[in-house]
Amino acid sequence: MGSVSALMSRTTDVVASDRNQGKNQLRVGRLVKPHGLKGALKLELYTDNPERRFVPGAEFTLQVPEASPWHRQTITVREYRVMNGNSVVFFEGVDDREGAEGLARAILWIDQDADEPEENAWYDHQLVGLDVVRDDEVIGELVRVEHLPAQDLLIVKAKSTGAEVMVPFVEAIVPAVDIAAGRVIVTPPAGLFEEIAQPEAAAPGETSD
Repeated sequence: MGSVSALMSRTTDVVASDRNQGKNQLRVGRLVKPHGLKGALKLELYTDNPERRFVPGAEFTLQVPEASPWHRQTITVREYRVMNGNSVVFFEGVDDREGAEGLARAILWIDQDADEPEENAWYDHQLVGLDVVRDDEVIGELVRVEHLPAQDLLIVKAKSTGAEVMVPFVEAIVPAVDIAAGRVIVTPPAGLFEEIAQPEAAAPGETSD
């Protein structure tokens, strides 16, 4: 599933198309902040397979602001560890805390082999156009997916109002995606898809109690 935060007890990969390079990429992690003094960074995982993804020599494309010297650059894993319950990664050429600070909040993408199976991962184009269903009722249409640093958002055009609603792509709110059936099951907070009633203006000369 396209969650950018943990989906209850698991995380999942997000797939997007790199239109400029004509290939698909998986979004597999976010570098949170430096860890220690030797260039390590704490890693927020967006993948169920960190031991397979973060092997020494694995190369990632970095998503960073255009002003960053790392913009349009790739980076190579030197070592991956789990330390005190936290995922930590070391990269080639990043040997101190100052270097690691320049990578904080960067998102990591990896090229995906077209034949490589990936559990609970979907391409954006597979999701766009699906019915959004709550309690067996269609309440909207998924019109696009937005990939943000903190998490992915499903942008849904609400059937009741025509407005676009941002739905966090996390398991607590999006428990199921059924591509074959053409639908996404949601359990959103009350009122997210309903028009908020506005208080009526009082007529001239009237006062409210």
